[in-house]
Amino acid sequence: MNRREIIKHGGIALTALAMPFPLTTFTKFYSMTDNKNFNSEELIKSLPDFTNHYAEVNGTKLHYVIGGQGQPLILIPGYPETWWAYHKVMPILAKKHRVIVVEMRGMGNSDKPIAGYEKKNMAKDIFELVKKLGFDKVNIGGHDIGAHVAFSFTVNHSETASKLIMMDTPHPDAGMYHLPMLPVLGANYLYPWWLAFNQVKELPEQLLEGRMNIVIEWLFKNLLKDQKSMNDFDKSAYASAYNSKDAIRASNAWYQSFPQDIEDSKTYEKINIPVLGIGGSGYEMLQMSLTNSTTDLQLKKIEDCGHFILAEKPNETAKLICDFLE
Repeated sequence: MNRREIIKHGGIALTALAMPFPLTTFTKFYSMTDNKNFNSEELIKSLPDFTNHYAEVNGTKLHYVIGGQGQPLILIPGYPETWWAYHKVMPILAKKHRVIVVEMRGMGNSDKPIAGYEKKNMAKDIFELVKKLGFDKVNIGGHDIGAHVAFSFTVNHSETASKLIMMDTPHPDAGMYHLPMLPVLGANYLYPWWLAFNQVKELPEQLLEGRMNIVIEWLFKNLLKDQKSMNDFDKSAYASAYNSKDAIRASNAWYQSFPQDIEDSKTYEKINIPVLGIGGSGYEMLQMSLTNSTTDLQLKKIEDCGHFILAEKPNETAKLICDFLE
């Protein structure tokens, strides 16, 4: 069975991720680096045209970073990243757009409540933020889990969405129930064991508290084609954000909501605004999903690229987004 057949029979979310790997020299780097260097107040200094903000919406507090001028563009990161995932493309996009990168419920400096991680509810978080910022309509995009939320926002708040950008991961659908419990012998694909692991409550945070550098390193080693595109500082910034029990619990809750997300998806009409799908390793999954869930679709494949297109191919990704939004 080849990769496309695995995807066809095993669902569309093999790249909605969470994984781990043996310790490397990165561990030494991480242990010697002051965690305060990775907080948003320090990170934002490398992007002088952007500022940090917080907003109370839908019963929770969200952190977002904003900069640039023009039509508003909401961007949502995925697992296991934070707003920092967009730092390479933010200055490019900000030349023509008011860029707002939002750390969704459970991520980074945003609140990590016990409940509310269904993508429909997380889309409501974003909708209330959009209204609080005074925007009538926005362009919206997301990567990985962030793409799930962006898709749900577009479906459930269609009057507020102008254009949608889906990066490397489609919204969960019923095909996920057909993912194999065991690796398929001889199949050319990355076995998605983490989807089941993240369904387990309490155990992951007991195992991984203070050790998320193991997960982060494995993930980027296996899902990047260009290892140099993600440096030690970036990995440490993400590990720092996910190291606490609450952060691990909350990020796992994004996965634990998949059954409800799938049920919600069964009620969704096709999206009839312009949609751009940008795929690296997830191109085939986007193609299979978005072809059936949209009416005005552009699909773009970034060659020689893994899952983390914002890190590996920031210039190409930013150009595709800018061309689409013109």
